[in-house]
Amino acid sequence: MLRKLLVGLWMLLLCAAISVLFWQNEFKYSLPTPIPLNYQKIAIESKIDLKCCVTDSRPIFIHFFNPDCPCSRFNIPHVTELIKKYGNQINFKIVVLNKQKSFTIEEIQNKFNAKIPVYFDQDIANNCGVFSTPQAVLLDASQNLYYRGNYNKTRYCTNADSNYAQMAIDALLKQNHSPSFDALALRAYGCSLPKCTK
Repeated sequence: MLRKLLVGLWMLLLCAAISVLFWQNEFKYSLPTPIPLNYQKIAIESKIDLKCCVTDSRPIFIHFFNPDCPCSRFNIPHVTELIKKYGNQINFKIVVLNKQKSFTIEEIQNKFNAKIPVYFDQDIANNCGVFSTPQAVLLDASQNLYYRGNYNKTRYCTNADSNYAQMAIDALLKQNHSPSFDALALRAYGCSLPKCTK
């Protein structure tokens, strides 16, 4: 009788531990990121002032990245592929949003295998209406907000039918109006700022 009770308690503890791990490492990142109380929404087609980041007349793609955010880490290969594919047509930037640790520009560039500009400026996120990572922002050549949202509806960016950021790039390069996306593209998922929490 005592043995059955101990086995039952052990199984219950094991199930609880698995549930906590699943919540911490998977499920909580599939829920929408809570909108901050002081959030100021920036509308599509708004002019974004990025004096610090403008180097030429190409459209600008800003990847908002937190090295401590699991969602950010999972989409590094996807962002790297976008940089390789569109780097001649689009001016790529990375904005690192992490106040708890310091990272060097070289560390971030090495993660993406790309020598692109890296910034550590929360104001860029505020100006673009970004409050979670990872997020993509695409500005047209006149620095108007063309797209702000997610990369894909899957955590690993493996669903070609929902490569939202890439679809936005393709539409902009074809000089189409900003494509209409569903809520999965436009609602922020991932890690809340300024800390990597939900």
